[in-house]
Amino acid sequence: MKQAQSADGTIIAYDQIGNGPAVILIDGALGSRAFGFMVPLAAGLSPHFTVITYDRRGRGESTDTQPFTLEREIEDIEALINEAGGEACLYGISSGAALALEATLKLGDKVKKLALYEPPYNDDEAARQALRNYKKQLAEVLAEGRKGDALGLFMMLVGMPPEHLEGARQQPMWPMWEAVAHTLPYDAGALGEDGSVPTEKAARIPVPTLVMDGSASFPFMNTTAVALAKALPNGEHRTLEGQTHEVEAKVLAPALVKFFDT
Repeated sequence: MKQAQSADGTIIAYDQIGNGPAVILIDGALGSRAFGFMVPLAAGLSPHFTVITYDRRGRGESTDTQPFTLEREIEDIEALINEAGGEACLYGISSGAALALEATLKLGDKVKKLALYEPPYNDDEAARQALRNYKKQLAEVLAEGRKGDALGLFMMLVGMPPEHLEGARQQPMWPMWEAVAHTLPYDAGALGEDGSVPTEKAARIPVPTLVMDGSASFPFMNTTAVALAKALPNGEHRTLEGQTHEVEAKVLAPALVKFFDT
């Protein structure tokens, strides 16, 4: 494990493997190095790149500093880029993709290329209202220290039926998810006020950007990916055949190698 210090003093824990241009992998909601979600992808990229995986603030072995703002997480990424020599490519998945987009907008030429997999924006009004309600309820339960209830709200937001929640609480992974549930507002914040597709922001991002979705995923993910790619000045869209929101590293890694190497 290595450490980088963010601008507000937060310590960001990270791992680094491989050689070549730097690529930073950004987890979505609840993800951290302890879960190992990024390990197969990092291994697939490491013959071509120096790959950095990290614990987002408040998760795993990274610390946190309050009050939180989205800018603090962007500064965390900037600290990692500085550790990597001053420039890097970014890859983000789900809400981590939204964070990667915001970081690219802010950090300018420190980001050489940007790759996004299924950022969960949605222009459907019902989905936008659901995110607004979720943010409000999330703030209320976390203010009372009810991290398990916060996790339940998130599970229902992403499609779990309420009657399945009790069964989910019995799963071995539940305590690990609950331990980082206090960071769920960080992911919600990366999606903006209501999660609508940020086409105006995208139009201000000049770097080459690949926006991906899976053919077996939720239909709105494709609609979002296409809209976002069209809004980007140097955007490219690609659908990965047979993939869901839990994309397989063996399919994703070759797509990223081709894009980042070009």
